[in-house]
Amino acid sequence: MPSTSAAASPSVKSLLIMSVPAVLIGVASAVMLWLLDTVSGWLQDVLWTTMPAWFGATEATPWWIFTVLTLTGLLVGVVVWLVPGHAGPDSATTSLVDAPPPLTTLPSILLAVVIGLAGGVSLGPENPIIAVNAGIAVAAMARFSTAVPPTLVVMLASSATIGALFGTPVAAALVFTGAVAAAKGGGELWDKLFLPVAAAGAGAVTMHLLGGSSISFQMTPIGQADGLMLLEGVLVAAVSAAVGIAAAWALPLAHRLFHALRHPVLISFAGGVVLGVLGIVGGPMTLFKGLDQTAMLITDPGDYTAGQLALFAGVKVVALVVAAAAGFRGGRIFPAVFVGVALGLLAHALLPGIPISLAVACGTLGIVLVATRDGWIAIFVGAALVSDPIVLPMLCLIVLPIWLVVMKAPELIVTKRAVATPAT
Repeated sequence: MPSTSAAASPSVKSLLIMSVPAVLIGVASAVMLWLLDTVSGWLQDVLWTTMPAWFGATEATPWWIFTVLTLTGLLVGVVVWLVPGHAGPDSATTSLVDAPPPLTTLPSILLAVVIGLAGGVSLGPENPIIAVNAGIAVAAMARFSTAVPPTLVVMLASSATIGALFGTPVAAALVFTGAVAAAKGGGELWDKLFLPVAAAGAGAVTMHLLGGSSISFQMTPIGQADGLMLLEGVLVAAVSAAVGIAAAWALPLAHRLFHALRHPVLISFAGGVVLGVLGIVGGPMTLFKGLDQTAMLITDPGDYTAGQLALFAGVKVVALVVAAAAGFRGGRIFPAVFVGVALGLLAHALLPGIPISLAVACGTLGIVLVATRDGWIAIFVGAALVSDPIVLPMLCLIVLPIWLVVMKAPELIVTKRAVATPAT
């Protein structure tokens, strides 16, 4: 018999009423992400296409790569040091969804993120833009209405932004399923998911209408699956997870090393110098958040040798650790996706018997599982990348043994805030 102490499910009327702010938050969050992408994309084009031509260089010219990344580190350090709000919390210490920062911090966060994205830093926009959208939504809702609790507003803004980032509300629904299922108070799960899905759907549709990027690509499908493919998939995912675990182990060490410099300008400047050297080694393919470069790898996988793919993956994962450790603001998922795709294509190049779509999906699943500690995101991103329906049920099995390894491994996050105090 159902417990009489469980809270009743919300009424249809209340869900419809609450859908209005949910959809508004979804649209606004997508617009903010689109603006961030547009501004940083414009600045990226100036820095890497227009300006190099003035000096007879290109985006692949070694001295230009080194110069831009070094100056990017310097500028981000100045923002962290001098701009009010100091670019918010160190991204190396934050999760995908965290407490929203105060409004006064948001301009400095956006400035640091735009500089980093345009300058070629190997971090994505996800952590900062979720924080910014959540902060704006909480402040706006507090001003115009107190009917929606701040914790729900944060969930709606986060859902909306995740929906916009990945182009579908399903990603947000999966991410918040665990959190919602653990919430107290009873009621049907879909009653609790109703508003986050509404916000995420609005965010995803708005982003599509604005012409935002997609993470879904067409790859040669598996065709007929067999048991051997499962074992091959586990192997690829395990290797990818091992690379992610190595990065997770290295991140706190690198964080302490860079922050021993104490001053935020020196920290990010040193990071920019290292990223500049890595950029010379890996070339333009290993720069930026990695989404466009992921598309290039998946679209023309035959254009790259096994050696090049290994180089891309190795340089990118080191660049991800350095960028996160050196005070740059950004998320770790998109660079991790690039590394996973490169590792998957490398596995296919070395062992051609592995279907390319399964190799890419499993390569992505392993490292994203380490980066997010969320099996749903890892499965969803891996399946979405290759657009092969047979891959999805296989990933649901492959993720199980990989999770048993990852759950005891270090997280790709700095848990102790060894953040330099801004100079006064």
